[in-house]
Amino acid sequence: MRSPRSPLALLLLIPLVAACGDDGGPADSGETSQSGDGDGDPTGDGDPTGDGDGDPGDGDGDPTGDGDGDPTGDGDGDPTGDGDGDPTGDPCTPTDWDPAEFAAVYDVGPGHAYEDPSAVPWDTLGPGSLIRIHWREQPYRDKWVINTAGTEAAPIVVTGVPENGQLPVISGDGAKTRSELSFWNQPRGLIKIGGADAPGGDAASWIFIENLDLRDASSSNSFSNSGGATQAYSGNAAALYVEWGDHLFFRNNEVSWSGNGIFTGSQSSDVHVQCNYVHDNGVPGSIYEHNSYTESVRITFEFNHYGPPCPDCGGNNLKDRSAGTVIRYNWIEAGNRQLDLVESDHDELVALPEYARTYVYGNVLVEPDGAGNSQILHYGGDLGDQAYYRKGTLHLYNNTVISTRNGNTTWMRLSSNDETCDARNNVVYVTAGGATLAMTSGTGQLELRNNWLVEGWTDTHDNLTGSVTDLGGNVVGAEPGFVDFAGQDFGPAPASELRDVAGPLADQVPAPTWAYIKHRSGAPRVDDGELDIGAYEG
Repeated sequence: MRSPRSPLALLLLIPLVAACGDDGGPADSGETSQSGDGDGDPTGDGDPTGDGDGDPGDGDGDPTGDGDGDPTGDGDGDPTGDGDGDPTGDPCTPTDWDPAEFAAVYDVGPGHAYEDPSAVPWDTLGPGSLIRIHWREQPYRDKWVINTAGTEAAPIVVTGVPENGQLPVISGDGAKTRSELSFWNQPRGLIKIGGADAPGGDAASWIFIENLDLRDASSSNSFSNSGGATQAYSGNAAALYVEWGDHLFFRNNEVSWSGNGIFTGSQSSDVHVQCNYVHDNGVPGSIYEHNSYTESVRITFEFNHYGPPCPDCGGNNLKDRSAGTVIRYNWIEAGNRQLDLVESDHDELVALPEYARTYVYGNVLVEPDGAGNSQILHYGGDLGDQAYYRKGTLHLYNNTVISTRNGNTTWMRLSSNDETCDARNNVVYVTAGGATLAMTSGTGQLELRNNWLVEGWTDTHDNLTGSVTDLGGNVVGAEPGFVDFAGQDFGPAPASELRDVAGPLADQVPAPTWAYIKHRSGAPRVDDGELDIGAYEG
């Protein structure tokens, strides 16, 4: 079904995501529903159940359970998924789908059999369907639902065909909906996955959404529903809205100008968000909508560029309530918080072993001046019932964290003293001087090993009721020695203090084998025998 150079298996990564909620400040928001409708149901359909079918998790960072450290599951130790056993190549190269290997092919656009996406028979789509949406000068103004059970061998693929680097645009502003479709929560999304009467069924699986510019699912816009009536989008509408589904792949898309850019509910599993540009989402004056808001069983984010939310929008960049979350090799900048990793309120997710293990590594996190909350990341919970908080370990390693705030910066908020962060081999640099940098907001257990920290840092700007423990190997300095700080080249210069001083990783965590390349690309991390501190190897 895929060419030999397909990066599909790279998508079959470690654990998955959970979804939503945020307060934007030190007090809890009281938010009880990812859907934003106040019923405690993140999917928005009034049904608070989840599938709870997660991988039991052995703690090795590889959900396949084969113990080889390669999360693709093909056994060759090569996470690129191209089948050659060589972990090289650009992980964001578009998949070369062979139409001859699909049961049905739908070409959409000027000069093709289907004028626009509403002409595609989404209501009768079967496994092994390839939908190719060709670029045209005007946006396609269409919205639809996919509720088909594909398989690994016969997936559902919706892919844009760019022209001169321009992605086909799917706009929610004035979008029409195919009349043969029947599905609930139509105001919640531009492209919806799972949750429909036509097409019916309770499974949506092995679905790929690639190479599209998805935008304008915003409450300021309206659409024509499947009954022909005009409706406004809800405030928390998403460009990609997942109610349920498994083995879902979102690659090489641009996602913008929607309430939530990407949203997944708790009945989703094995979700892969890769090589996307996600920016300018949210609702002006609100802290409850985010560039992405997810709550899944096993979710992986990698090689994405997260830009600022929309102007005057107080949401976070990446907000997640998942069990089995992996965030690696991304560039994330200018959100209220860059990462907000909080609790699920679904018992079946909280009970999974991977709920207590979160992996964040190889990322560049950039906090500019004036970017809302002074905390870079948050781990634990925000809904108030600490019984559901993550109460596990955030494995935070080989990240590059930059703050150019004029005032104070706090690296992390750990919600309670039951939350632990194992922080290793990170570089944390602030331009305002070390006295402005605090490790935590006061609670939680932070363990520091082999990090580079700007001299003069403090445990907290608040009252310390948890702990900040120096377990050795940490380097303190005035400048870490980047190649070109002004040009945002954060690799270590030849004389950098970051070189060859990283320490060993925790047991059974995946090694940082890749590096993010600006923007939305990656390259294998150089292995010279001695690991450097930060997201890059010199």
